[in-house]
Amino acid sequence: MARILIAEDERDIRDLIEISLTLFAKHEVIKAANGAEAVELAPKVMPDLIMMDIRMPRMTGYEACRAMKQIDGVKDIPVVFLSAKGQDTEIETGFDVGAYDYILKPFAPEELAARVAEILRKFNKA
Repeated sequence: MARILIAEDERDIRDLIEISLTLFAKHEVIKAANGAEAVELAPKVMPDLIMMDIRMPRMTGYEACRAMKQIDGVKDIPVVFLSAKGQDTEIETGFDVGAYDYILKPFAPEELAARVAEILRKFNKA
């Protein structure tokens, strides 16, 4: 079981991600409603993985990822973007700010849990 921080401004999607990761994979999920909250929470909860939407209020996922990569202790935690924005430039920007992976919405809950398990294995967090 891993600890996963998710940042998503839409409550329904945030809940779907939580259900996907707790029901199918038994992970502990910490939720943030925006990028700024995620940046504040990350050093406090020290997650094994951070998953973020891109378009959020107060601080975008890109800005939050960039900020997290400047925090000792947090900078090596893999960040995965979850977004409906699948244009090449959006994906490229995600990797440029330090993301490890980019998952497109919509997603099937089982597929999301499987992708997360694969990422955690690569970082020896599974």
